[in-house]
Formats: sequence, C-alpha cells, structure tokens
Amino acid sequence: MFRVLNKILNSTNAIRYAQKRYQSGSGNVDVFINGKPVSVPSYFTIMQAVRHEKVLIPSFCYHERLSISGNCRMCLVEVEGMWKPQIACGVPIAKGMKIWTNSEMCMKAQESVLEFLLINHPLDCPICDQGGECDLQDLTMKFGNDRSRFTDVHFEGKRAVEDKNLGPLIRAEMTRCIHCTRCIRFGSQVCGLDILGTSGRGVDMLVGTYVDKMFLSELSGNIIDLCPVGSLTAIPYMFKARPWEVTRTNSIDVTDATGTNIVLNTRYNRLLRVLPREHDEINQEWLSDKGRWAIDSLEIQRLVSPMVKYKGCLCGTDWHNALKAAACLICSVCPHEIMAVVGPHTNVETAVVAKDYLNMLCSEHTYTERGMYYGLSGPDIRAGYSLNINMRDIALADKILLIGTNPRFEAPVLNARIRQAYMFNECDIYVIGPKCEYNYYVNYLGDDIGAISKAATIIQSAKRPLVFVGISQLETEHASKIMGDLYKIAKKPADLKDVDWNVVNFLTREASFAGALEAGWKPGALGAIAACPPKVLISLGADEIFYKWTPPQDCSVIYIGFQGDRGAQNASIVLPGSAYSEAGGVYLNMEGRSQFAYPAVTPPGDARVDWKIIRALAEYTGLCINYDDHFSLCQRLAQISPNFVEIGPYQKKIFTSLPAQLVYDKKGQGGKLDVDMKTLSDYYCSDVFTYNSPTMIKAQKAAIDFVKSAYAAM
Repeated sequence: MFRVLNKILNSTNAIRYAQKRYQSGSGNVDVFINGKPVSVPSYFTIMQAVRHEKVLIPSFCYHERLSISGNCRMCLVEVEGMWKPQIACGVPIAKGMKIWTNSEMCMKAQESVLEFLLINHPLDCPICDQGGECDLQDLTMKFGNDRSRFTDVHFEGKRAVEDKNLGPLIRAEMTRCIHCTRCIRFGSQVCGLDILGTSGRGVDMLVGTYVDKMFLSELSGNIIDLCPVGSLTAIPYMFKARPWEVTRTNSIDVTDATGTNIVLNTRYNRLLRVLPREHDEINQEWLSDKGRWAIDSLEIQRLVSPMVKYKGCLCGTDWHNALKAAACLICSVCPHEIMAVVGPHTNVETAVVAKDYLNMLCSEHTYTERGMYYGLSGPDIRAGYSLNINMRDIALADKILLIGTNPRFEAPVLNARIRQAYMFNECDIYVIGPKCEYNYYVNYLGDDIGAISKAATIIQSAKRPLVFVGISQLETEHASKIMGDLYKIAKKPADLKDVDWNVVNFLTREASFAGALEAGWKPGALGAIAACPPKVLISLGADEIFYKWTPPQDCSVIYIGFQGDRGAQNASIVLPGSAYSEAGGVYLNMEGRSQFAYPAVTPPGDARVDWKIIRALAEYTGLCINYDDHFSLCQRLAQISPNFVEIGPYQKKIFTSLPAQLVYDKKGQGGKLDVDMKTLSDYYCSDVFTYNSPTMIKAQKAAIDFVKSAYAAM
C-alpha cells in the first residue's frame, strides 16, 4: 500500500514540476527520449518533444494548430516515475524526464486503445471515401493487433449513430466517428462557429449539433482534412477515385489573392479534387471552400475551339482562320486604338507576353479590371497596392482596423490569421464600413469616411497596429480622401522603426492583380475606356468588365479565355485558352510573393496555353517575339522583375513612406463605404468563376435557406 501511495505522490509532484516549467517557458531543458539525451524548449509537451526528435508516436485527437483535448488516448507513453502510461499531448516536459515510446507498456496500451476504437467502428473500408488515407487504417496496421476479442455473440453489437446533415458539401457518417473532437475544435477556434459539440458519455457519446443545423462556413471543408477517419467526407468527391489512383500536382489557388498552396488530384486527364498544401507563412494548412469545390466550374461553358462571329453568331473555325481574322482586326486600326484587359486568373507569363506584344504594336493601353485612383504612386510602388506585412505576422497585432473590407469572405485564409490574433493575442478589431458577418467581435466606428478620424487614438495607442483597406475602395471617387485621411493617422510606432512592420495594408481580391501591376500593367480599364475608347479590345479572360460596359458597334473584342461568359458573348473572335489547372505559371499573391503552379491536366479540345496564343497572334501580325519556350520566357521575366523568378520567399517592401506623399490633393466630401460580400450567401457565388459552379450554387442556396430557418440565430 505504501509503495502505491509513494508512486502516486511522485507522479503528482512530477506533473506539478512540469507544469511549473511549462508556465515559465524560458530556455531549453534536457530530457531523455528512448534513452537518448535531447534538449528541447521548456514549453514543449511530451508530444512536441518526441515529434521534434522525429520519433513516430501515434495520435488521433492531437493537432498542432488546435487546442489539446487528450481524449483519444492513443499517444500513451511511459514516463519514468509515473506508475501508469501518460498521454503525450497533455503532459508538459520537465528537466531530466525519461520518456519511453517503444516500451512493452506503451505498445500494449496503444494496442488496447486501437482494439477499443475498432469495437464500435464499422468495417466499411471498401466503400469509405477515406480508404487509403485513413489514420485509423494506418495506425492499426502499425500499432494494432490482427485479432479482436469482440464478438457479436457475447456483446450487443456495434454502435450505430444517425447521420447528420451538415450541408450540401460535407457528408457526415457519424457511425464511423471516433470522438477525436478535431472538427469541434476547428469550428470553434478557427471558423468561430460553435455549431458542433458533444453530448453523452462513454459509448453513448455523440458528436453533432444540438439542433438540426448545417455547418456553413467559408472554411468548412477543412474539417474533412482534419477528420482522421471517414466520418466526414466531401460530397462533391464522393465515390470518384481512390488515393492511389490519382496524380498529385502542386498548384496555387486562384479564387482569391492570398496565394494558398494547394494540391490538384487528377485522374484520366480530369481534375477531381483540390487539397490544401502546408505553408506556414501563408495558409498554414487551410483552404477556402471556393478553392476546394469551385473546380466543377472548369467543366461548365468551356471554350474548346476557335470561333469567329458571322452574322451575329459565333461560328467554329480552325486556328489558322481565327488567328488570321484577329490579325486583320489588329492591323486595321491605329496602335493607340488597341487595348488589352487582364482577367482575374491570368498568370504572369501571359501578362508579360501580352504587354510585350502591345508595346511592339506601339500601344501602351494595357489595364487591369480593378481600378486604383487615389495617388500618383499607382503600380510603381508595391507598398501602394499590396499587403505590406508578412501574412504570418498578422497574428501578432494588438489592434486591427478594417476599412471598407470584409476579409472573412474576401480573403478567408488571411482572415484566419486575424481571428488568431483575436483569440490568442487579445486583439481589438475595429470596422469602418457597413455591418457584415464577421467571425469575431468587432467595434463599429461608422460607415462614413469621416469615421476614419475616430480611429486616430486607437491606432496611435497600439503597440502593433494594422490597417486593412479593401481594394474596392480605391476605385471609388472617395479613394484619395480615404487614403489621405488614413495616412495622416496611421503612423508606425517608434519602437517598431527597425522592424518590418507596416501599418497600412491593402486587401486585393484577384490572383492576377499583383502580378499584372508588377509586369507594368496599369489599373482601371473602365476609366481608360471612357477616356480613350478602343476599336480593338483584347480580353485575357476578363468578363466582369462586360457587366458594366457594353462594347459599341465600332469596337471589336478578341477574347482569350477558357470560359464562355459575358466576354465571349461580346467577342468578335474567341481564342480558347487554358485554366490555371491546365497552364500553371507564376502568380504573385497579395504580399507580392512569387509562387509557381504546375499544370495538372491538358486543355480540352483545341484550347491552348494563353501566352502561346498571343505569341502565335504576334507572328500573324508580322511581329517576332524572341522567346518561344518556357525557359526563354523565364529569362524575359527576370529582365522585367527579379521578383518573378525569385520563387517562394517573402519580399520586404521598400519606399513604404512614398505612397502617403503621392496621394492626390483632392478635397472630397464624406461618403458611405460599401462592401460586396456582406454575408455567407454573397461569398459562394461572387464572381464569374464561382457562379458557373453547380456546387457553389447549391452552397449558396443552402446558406439562403439557413438564414430563414428558426435556428439561424443560435
């Protein structure tokens, strides 16, 4: 009896000492892992220490970006001085602690835990979409037993749970659930939605919603990646392929400007699934629902053959006749009457080749759809149109001001960083603009431009302030007043002079915006059209402009893109291009960080890569572009901007104080600020690419119907 009490007392003291060291969090401590002496930070848990030394330890509930729950009991390890196995994820380390992950006690404990989990887990692996990617399968093969003591004769049978309706995107087979609570913690801590929870205890424990409620969020698809079993799977990907049947290709998400790293899963030259790719400085391991599920839009209204308008109708033809007709149009007008407009998904290669082509035609009319009218800096200074801070540093801010933007829907991955600052850094968030759906508490200062002056004391009292301005506000008539008033109050704190911390930042929305401006394109196509109406307009996948402007009879449109929408509808000649999954290329995100996307599939039909179409068009007009392959094109990119070929690292901004000095000196009146995406239903179908997606249309309908339900406010 005395020995048992002594063991309990020693283990209690060891835990208290470890907790004390964890709270102090200073320096490194020496511990022993499987007899090997190692030095790890004092704030580590046993799980972190073991993984830091590349030692394999099984777990289901632990996730490094979520809080610790310690309820799967799979990560049991033996700690010398403690009389029973300890959970590695929940026990802090202490100096001199001796940890064993391969002892007989550990292996028996882990084997027993897996046996308990498999008692109630259905054996439907052949029909489960998680098959081949299931953590329960993998860990059972390595740490489990090949026999089970469970039989239906001596027990009541396997547990069965009613499935939940979590919406049109996520399929919930709750009988497979092993109660790791990852989905609950992700919904609460990252999404800001307390929808999922648990009820009951032991074998009667259920994961679900208290009332029938759908899990609708702009980041909802990530709970599928977090689920270690097949309890949560993707409805759009259901029964399409197995993991060993698909080809994986690294790419970049183009549905917003955050530059989220993704992996494209393809089979038989068809894109089936998009998964996030881990990148600590950008998206961590999250992916927005648009980037994940809007890919079915790539098969809707595709342009697969060249077309020329004849008697008011677009008629199919071959490439020779289409390029010849386009060259005749271009050569029939003066150079200053030719204009090019870049679309939201255009890669850097296409933007560079198109600009070189128009410059060789003696035309300087190359514009983006998005305008920017607040100062003389224009596209010449990156600090005047980009995110001027490393995205990972947003979580360090103590006060954030949002002006005319809703980052939750305009940049969901960046918004996860803002919520991280709100949750773990006690950041206060203030908003100037209309009331929108945010997933954190915000303080409204007003929806008028005059409210910017109210934020002066807020920004000046902060140690690490950040201001985010929506890019849509820079194309309004109040742009110069907004930025003029903002630059007066947004001063960098004195103690951050030597730190790469810039207070004023811009939230862009198009994946091509930063790359096009870096290549020398100018913002504001609509303003340029009004000032100098073109006779020939070359649209590089630009469709939104045609919702605001209708080409006159004397204006011919040459559309180079992959999807038939307003741009193709108003075109005289259609030259079918490639989507981002087919052409790949270089993209600059809102930070100005250059990243490369690899092509995953080949273009359908007679479609071709966009920059090669422009190069062929140049030859038909009698011009010779000196590069004819991707290698020589990369040399041209390096001549224009070294940032184009410096793939990966974050580029620090220079001349950050100049945009404030170049703001137009216009005394405008105050006006109200507006935001395009205020609610979740506005998010799903917010551009041409997504409202051609059947999956996004279903999600939007579910969001609209959910608002009308009796439980929407709960």
